[in-house]
Amino acid sequence: MPSRFFPMRRSVGSPLTYRQRLATLTCLAGVAGFCASVQGVGQASAATTDPKAPVVGKAGHSSAKASAAHTHAKPANTSVQASGAEEISVASNRTARSGGGGMMRQEVAPHAVQTVTKAYINMRSPTSTPLDLVKNLPSMNVMTPDASGMQGGSIQSRGLTDLDMALMVDGAPAAAAKYMTEDIDSENLDEVSVTPGSAARDLPVMSAAGGVMNSRTHMPSDKMGGMVDFSYGTNNLSREFIRLESGEIGKTGVKGYFSFSNTHDRSWMGAGSNQRKHIDFGVRKDWENGSNAHLFLSWNSEDFVIDNYPTADQFYKYKHTGEGYGRSADSKNVNYWRNNNDHWNQIFLTAPVHIVLPKKLTFDIQPYFSFGQGWDASPGGQADGTNSYVYNSTGTNVAAGTNLTSYFLENEARQVGAVAKLGYDIDRHNHLSFGYWYENNQTIQSYPTATVTASGAASGPTASGNTINGPVFGQTAGYELHSLFIQNQSRYLNDRLLINAGFKFVMSNAWNKSWSGDSKNMLPGASNSKRNNTTEPLPQLSISYQINENNQIYVNAEGDYRQPSATDMGWMYTSKPMLKNQYSVKEELGYRFHNKYVMIDMSLFNYNVKNRIVDQYMGMNSFSPMSIGSQTMRGFDFMIAGTSYHGFSPYASVEYLHATQDSNVWDPDNSTMIHSKGTQAIMAPRVMANFGLTYTYKGFFANGAVHYTGPQSVSIADDQRIPGYVTNTLSLGYHFKPFGFLKSPTFKLNFTNLTGSIVRTGAMGAVYTGSDRNSHSVWSGSNGAGTGYGNSFMVEPRFTMVGSVSTSF
Repeated sequence: MPSRFFPMRRSVGSPLTYRQRLATLTCLAGVAGFCASVQGVGQASAATTDPKAPVVGKAGHSSAKASAAHTHAKPANTSVQASGAEEISVASNRTARSGGGGMMRQEVAPHAVQTVTKAYINMRSPTSTPLDLVKNLPSMNVMTPDASGMQGGSIQSRGLTDLDMALMVDGAPAAAAKYMTEDIDSENLDEVSVTPGSAARDLPVMSAAGGVMNSRTHMPSDKMGGMVDFSYGTNNLSREFIRLESGEIGKTGVKGYFSFSNTHDRSWMGAGSNQRKHIDFGVRKDWENGSNAHLFLSWNSEDFVIDNYPTADQFYKYKHTGEGYGRSADSKNVNYWRNNNDHWNQIFLTAPVHIVLPKKLTFDIQPYFSFGQGWDASPGGQADGTNSYVYNSTGTNVAAGTNLTSYFLENEARQVGAVAKLGYDIDRHNHLSFGYWYENNQTIQSYPTATVTASGAASGPTASGNTINGPVFGQTAGYELHSLFIQNQSRYLNDRLLINAGFKFVMSNAWNKSWSGDSKNMLPGASNSKRNNTTEPLPQLSISYQINENNQIYVNAEGDYRQPSATDMGWMYTSKPMLKNQYSVKEELGYRFHNKYVMIDMSLFNYNVKNRIVDQYMGMNSFSPMSIGSQTMRGFDFMIAGTSYHGFSPYASVEYLHATQDSNVWDPDNSTMIHSKGTQAIMAPRVMANFGLTYTYKGFFANGAVHYTGPQSVSIADDQRIPGYVTNTLSLGYHFKPFGFLKSPTFKLNFTNLTGSIVRTGAMGAVYTGSDRNSHSVWSGSNGAGTGYGNSFMVEPRFTMVGSVSTSF
């Protein structure tokens, strides 16, 4: 895709440099924003700007998070999408038309949006996470370690990963991809939207170079009732869920729901069992003038086995001989599954409020909060009986051969913030908004070591009488962030022309303090502190034009960045310097077509990324960030879906991606320069394709989907690769007629990996070369760690079936 959104050239005719393109984008967004406030140039909203009209999307009189608004109003531009403004990137409305059985929704936003709707979610297994639901979107390659929804997974999107994306629930930052199951139960999901190349200027997002994935929560029912479902499946899976609806309480306009689920299963690879308990709670209040308030609260408690991820040699041994790489059932083995587990409690809360004020003014505020606490246990080797720093409570050496546990203890993982925004209707064409975002994020971690219990299990890092061995290392890392944003949205030519110009400026103060101290008293001793103050300008300009009732074109250009997370910075307690922020300049050109039979959506994209940050997998759910220079990503996404014809609704999508490494990379482990310039970028498959088919007849429904991912590089040097692979899912079910108090009795079967394929779906992280020594693989025998070379991999779980019965009441 050689042409650019800004086809300007220097006098000598060569393309603009990265800095020139960024300066041009900033200038255009700034000029457009200024002109918008004076002359009415800005982006239009799909929502009405009548201050007394019902809320739609986020433009005009919108909520701080339209996806939390859940209004029933239909937008002025009936084409669809939850909002027309750039900020609408994750918003939606309930009247949106969909195809392919809900695998694609019709959109009108001036940037790429890819959405799965409630119709599709209802056909999938109740154990599905948001990641499971977006596997067949064209820009997404999703890798999951289990099929029971006990864990999350990883994402590859347009050459970037989930660590470059903003993952949200109702427009608030939520758990990382590998812990996404902490956020919400699938029964309480109304839709999941992905904006792969864009992030609204007013969203509280830090790492948004890869776009936004937003999960929209259940709208409380107007009537008292609820629903219940029970599931049972392979790997001894059992799951129970119940949701109770209050209906409108009196005549207050307040309505809410409460749900609880309990899930249990065993590991599909190796020994071990997993347990999850989850609560969701939602409350909603609407006023006649369009104001509204919404609250969503979730609590999650998990106790699961930390999977081992094999090297290439270990994977091929499993594939060819059946010898697994999972945890051991032998309590005397240091790889015993009870010595490899995660215990975690998480609370998440978001409470957006939208207030319609007089004089064409609106005010939005969205506070959010999340807090997590827990610990991981992993094999710590064996005591040799001679090390003076390995002692028991009496000060003598621990007996040789005693199994040890290395802990990752996180006393606090806290994120608190708020977005405040004031909106003003300049005239019937223009809506100007500006606001402020604040966030404080901190993690407190330590790494004690202890002997295992008599049963061979990890006893917990703070258990009474636990024998602590050696010095304890720890760190406190985090950041405080302040951001100002402004944007103008306009509609012209009978709402056909939509323009959005915005600018966001982020100021961040990051810190990392490491310490080592007395392991008996767990008190800090010597410490080392680092701080880093950064600023980032984030311009954005989007334009769309509705050619006629069936055709739309759009262009979008913006700057986005990624700052290392507080957890990432925790790995900087060594001599490593704090990394520079990653910055991306992105352009997108799109076309949409729809009629009563078919929907088509195509987007061309071009990314230039500086200071690309990737994570090296360190084993046991831990990663170490590193910078690998510059990358370029160019390609296109294409989606097509049909509406129901004799009960059949087809869907297909494809992405072509040409992603290259634009710089050589210094390998500090081997003190060599990797000549990677011009090679295929790591973890960026060139081709991904999907096909789905939904069939409904009276009460019967079925959905089948196939996903293909092409070959990809899994080392920076491009000397280790994995081949392409295919995954598949199938859903079958029947809706029975209501009887008694059972309003929607339903039975369904959900299958994954129907063919039982043994394939690697992606790398766990980055490595410099395929010959890098990998010491984070399977612990074997009773006293040693297996080793290998190159990367570690996620493997597609074996064939799985889940049967469910459900009903509303």
